[in-house]
Amino acid sequence: MSLKTLGLIVNPVAGMGGRVGLKGTDGAEIQRMCRQMGAKPEAPVRAAEALKQLEPIRDQVEIVTYPYDMGEDEAKAAGFTPRVIGTIEKDCTTFQDTRRAAQELKREGVDLILFAGGDGTARDVYAAVQDTVVALGIPAGVKIHSAVFATTPRTAGQLVLQYFLGKARQLKEAEVMDIDEEAFRQGRVSAELFGYLKIPYEKNLVQSMKAGRVSSEESDLEIISYYICDEMQPSVLYILGPGTTIRGIKNRLNPDNTLLGVDVALDKKIIARDVSEQALLELMDAKPAKIVVTVIGGQGYIFGRGNQQISSRVIRQAGRENILVVATKDKITALAGKPLLVDTGDEETNAYLAGYMRVIAGYYEQFVFRVSA
Repeated sequence: MSLKTLGLIVNPVAGMGGRVGLKGTDGAEIQRMCRQMGAKPEAPVRAAEALKQLEPIRDQVEIVTYPYDMGEDEAKAAGFTPRVIGTIEKDCTTFQDTRRAAQELKREGVDLILFAGGDGTARDVYAAVQDTVVALGIPAGVKIHSAVFATTPRTAGQLVLQYFLGKARQLKEAEVMDIDEEAFRQGRVSAELFGYLKIPYEKNLVQSMKAGRVSSEESDLEIISYYICDEMQPSVLYILGPGTTIRGIKNRLNPDNTLLGVDVALDKKIIARDVSEQALLELMDAKPAKIVVTVIGGQGYIFGRGNQQISSRVIRQAGRENILVVATKDKITALAGKPLLVDTGDEETNAYLAGYMRVIAGYYEQFVFRVSA
């Protein structure tokens, strides 16, 4: 194998808003709030995890990247000696830095740009290079609607490895989607297609674009909400994830709820709305809990996409046996036999969740699906 050059971009603030319930990190004020609430960076750790998968070809890969936590630190953490280009203000990066880094990596003629972030980061990379450079995303953001991301940081590294070894030859034009974060925080999803990035493609290593809901699901949603509410046990917390499937359950308990946040119910009443990871853990110290989540349409994720507040710590404290997955029959059919996916940011928890899990699709109607880490 000839020497390969890997362009690396890390958005160091990507994903910080997830566990504290802020649904994104776009804008300096939101980033300040994240830090005030104790949020910790997700992208640097995930980038290093992806890079560790390149160990078999470490001596045949040159990493070209930006300074500090935009790539230099993560490359060194994975055992590489990167070539650092560009300049940034330490601990104060912006989307302009991401765009400038992508443009400079394009001029360097790198074989592939690997970037860690969410939909906003993908959008910035696309704005800089469009379809002129092969690229791939390490999922690290709160919003990950785009199809340019690997399923997990580990699979991102594995796909880069296969691509450099010539084993993953297929390239695909994948959608770059992003949503209006301010509207998102107010419970409205306004998604827009910005373009297509050229990515290396292996079916089981790359996620699909998030799919929307169709009108035929309305009756299924109502039946699911009846079943979950009827089966609720007294003195047990019900942690209700985001999404339209679970919104029906929330509406049955109290119309004053959040579509895109995590709410908590007790004795068939919503007692907390739009909670953070820390708030969940505090509530769970006093009561046993069950977690109700849905399947991301078109992707299959049940954890790690838009519900990061339900973290690995929350999952472990509740217990795998207390996870209720709900999905309409249309969502189940759209999976076409593919497994459910988890990406909690913790490999041990991902492995803990792997196996088989029941998916509630109606009143006493359930399907068994394999969960893949």
